Amino acid sequence: MLFLAVYLLLVNLIGVIFVITDKKRAKKNQWRIPERNFFICCILGGCPATYAAMKIFHHKTLHKRFMWGIPVIFVIQIIALIFLYIKGLLHSFINI
Repeated sequence: MLFLAVYLLLVNLIGVIFVITDKKRAKKNQWRIPERNFFICCILGGCPATYAAMKIFHHKTLHKRFMWGIPVIFVIQIIALIFLYIKGLLHSFINI
C-alpha cells in the first residue's frame, strides 16, 4: 500500500512539474513538453494533480483536448478501480 501511495504521489508531482515547466517555456517561446507526455502522465495515475495545476496556472485551459480528455481518463480509471474492487481483484493487488 505504501508503494502505491508513493507511486501516485510521484506521478502526480511529475504532472505538476510538466504543467509549470511547460507554462514557463511557453512564455519564453522555448521548446515545449509534448502533449502526449501530459496524457501519458495522466494515464499512469497523474490526472488529479495535473488537471488541478492546469486550472491553477491557467495553462492549456483553452484546449478542449485537455479540459475534456484528462477528466475522461480519470473517470475511466475510477470506473476501472470500482470494477476491480467489485470483482475482488483490487484487494488482492493492494495486499501484495
